[in-house]
Amino acid sequence: MKILGLDSSGLVASVAVVEDDGVNSNLLAEYTVNYKKTHSQTLLPMLDEIAKMIELDLNTIDAIAVAGGPGSFTGLRIGSATAKGLGLALDKPLVHIPTVDALAYNLYGTDKIICPLMDARRNQVYTGIYEFQGEKLVALEPQMAVGIEEIAEKLCKLGRDVIFLGDGVPVFRQVLTDELMKGVAFSFAPAHVNKQRAAAVAMLAVSYVRAGKTETAAEHRPDYLRLSQAERERAEQERLKREQKTQASGEQA
Repeated sequence: MKILGLDSSGLVASVAVVEDDGVNSNLLAEYTVNYKKTHSQTLLPMLDEIAKMIELDLNTIDAIAVAGGPGSFTGLRIGSATAKGLGLALDKPLVHIPTVDALAYNLYGTDKIICPLMDARRNQVYTGIYEFQGEKLVALEPQMAVGIEEIAEKLCKLGRDVIFLGDGVPVFRQVLTDELMKGVAFSFAPAHVNKQRAAAVAMLAVSYVRAGKTETAAEHRPDYLRLSQAERERAEQERLKREQKTQASGEQA
C-alpha cells in the first residue's frame, strides 16, 4: 500500500509518501517547509519534486491522505482542494485525518500525555489530549477549540506528565508555565517533531485504509471547528441589526 500525505493546515506545508506492506512501513520521501510561503504556490511543486526524486508514478498511489482540520481556513481549503483534485484526476480515495491527531502522532511511543496546540487566535487553541496505548494513539479528549486556560485545567485534573507541541507553544508557553508549574510536570517537543508533518498524516492513514475509513473526493469536507473571521463578522453585523430593529420597534411603541 502506498499513501500520499498532504498537510497545509497551518504555517507548515508538507508532502510525504509512505509505503506499507502489512508488516513494515517505509517513509519514501517527505518535503516539509516552515517558512513564509503561500501553500497554493508550493504544495503541488513540492509533490512534483518528490515524485521526480523517487521516480513515483502517481497512478500507483493507493490513497491520498490529507490533514482535514482544524487549522488555518485558507490552508485547509488549499489542502482539501489539492487532495480532491488529485483524487478526481487519479480516481483514488481520500483519507480524512484530523489535524490534531496527526500532530500527536509525531510523538509516537512516548509514555507521556500528548497535548498538541495550534494557535486559533482570540486566546484559543485547537487542541486535544492523547496517549499511546501500545502502538495505538488514543484520544482522551478529541480535538476541540477551547481557551488555553481550559485545556490547562483539564491537564491539571489528569495529573500526569504532559508534552506539548505545535505552533501554539511559543504563543502560550508562559501561560502554560504559570498554569501548570504547580500541578503537573510538563515539557515541550523538540523542533524536528513539533510541527505538522505529512509523514504522520500518511502513517495514520495506513490504519484508516485498512479499517475502510476512506471517502471519495466529492465527499471530502474540511473540519473547521469554528466559524471563519468573515463568518463571525457577518454574524455580529446581523446581531447588531436585529438589536437595532428591536430597539426601533420599542421606541415606536
